[in-house]
Amino acid sequence: MTGLVPFAPVVADSLAVGAGAVCGALCRHQVGKFAADRIAKDPSLKYLSGWHTAGINVLGSFLLGGVFGSPLVNPSSISATVPPKHSVQGLTPRMTLLLGVGFCGSFTTFSTFSVDVVNMISRGDMVKAVGYAATNNIGGFAAAACGMMLAKKILHR
Repeated sequence: MTGLVPFAPVVADSLAVGAGAVCGALCRHQVGKFAADRIAKDPSLKYLSGWHTAGINVLGSFLLGGVFGSPLVNPSSISATVPPKHSVQGLTPRMTLLLGVGFCGSFTTFSTFSVDVVNMISRGDMVKAVGYAATNNIGGFAAAACGMMLAKKILHR
């Protein structure tokens, strides 16, 4: 059994990424389903078709910026039985894997964004394709920066 101990952190890290990925994928699916249902019920919203992906990508960039803007805390400094003298604010490396790699990685979607842009171009919607690409890219960069700044302002005291 002692031969398995070195693999324990790898397994725990993998489980954290997997759990985050399942939650992120389910959230992405529900947001997409909600948007598609709303657009189907209200024809005046047809122009928003596909734009939920941009919203998801910008929100995911904000969340990921917050994750990576948060300070890392050493898990061994967090005691379950003795309250700390000061509040421990930040994420452990495993929490960063769960939220950043797992949740945000599966919540956002570059592949869907790419297919959406190609479909817009193939339909001749160049203005829409450029606007959509700009929203995803510029909006994503700005949201990531805002998330990082907010996390640093709140957690780095």
